[in-house]
Amino acid sequence: MVDALENQMDSLRSENVTRILDSAERLFRHYGYAKTNVADIAKDLGMSPANIYRFFASKTEIHQAICARMLTAVYEQSRMILSQPISATERLRQWVHAQHKTTLETMLDHEKVHEMVVVALERDWHVIDKHINRIHDLAADVIREGIASGEFAEQDADAASRCFGAATVILCHPQMVAQCLAKTNRATPDELIEFALRALKK
Repeated sequence: MVDALENQMDSLRSENVTRILDSAERLFRHYGYAKTNVADIAKDLGMSPANIYRFFASKTEIHQAICARMLTAVYEQSRMILSQPISATERLRQWVHAQHKTTLETMLDHEKVHEMVVVALERDWHVIDKHINRIHDLAADVIREGIASGEFAEQDADAASRCFGAATVILCHPQMVAQCLAKTNRATPDELIEFALRALKK
């Protein structure tokens, strides 16, 4: 009986958290992060700000949770691409292209989303570092497979993953992508990806 009640409470809390995050993300996307406050989120949900504060201590905490949710989606996309039954080289190539496409379509085409991401990056939240570490682990596993199959040279896979990420970060970091869009003296995505892949094979 007690377990059933606890499960019911957990389910209710999860539903409320999801509703708050959905509302906050919708308002952030429409009005912008800076112009939206907790009272706006509460009004959108037909509840008092006090109810919001039962689940989140601040607007910043809500933003962190939205950021974590967005990064989870990016991670799942990366995991799917990097687990395909194709060569390690092609998996890495498709993965970086997908990251670049996602950045262009999600982060830059929607100005308010870009604002949310920039704020998160500037505040150096732990959710960002955790995401980067998880992504590096995925890429390192693929590089290990590439080394084992003879596609890539013998090397430290973890270090290679970090270097590969650093070499291609300009294609998935929102601020860097935005700065390079109108530049004609920058390497193209294809040039950069192929350069990084060649480095793994030497």
